Amino acid sequence: MGCGRVGAALASMLDQDGHDVTVLDTRAEAFRRLPPEFSGKRHVGNGIDQDILARIGVGQADAFVAVTQGDNRNVMATQMAKHLFGVSRALCRIYDPIREEIYRGLGLETISPTLVGARLLKETLDRQPAPAGQES
Repeated sequence: MGCGRVGAALASMLDQDGHDVTVLDTRAEAFRRLPPEFSGKRHVGNGIDQDILARIGVGQADAFVAVTQGDNRNVMATQMAKHLFGVSRALCRIYDPIREEIYRGLGLETISPTLVGARLLKETLDRQPAPAGQES
């Protein structure tokens, strides 16, 4: 759910790996981010609408990933996919690190790009730079 930069890139990667991929977004123009060779399905609709999730077959999915810009929508859709439709892998992007920790504690699989990005930046800063003239 969500065909922004991350959603489109993930959908494309999964499609290239041979998975049956369905992308859901509230705006049809978001699908322009998908490459021309994308062979998955595209659906316009709101991922927090139970009828839409049923219509696109979420109950038959092996995984559900919510990567819209809204933490609340991502959490709600992920909970619906997991608890109402029985999807075994339901992943949710949550920007707010505090809320991400709370929802992870409630059993959702969560990713906080805020924390991931901060960790990567810190790891890069912690690495000792090569002495001048000795870059590899």
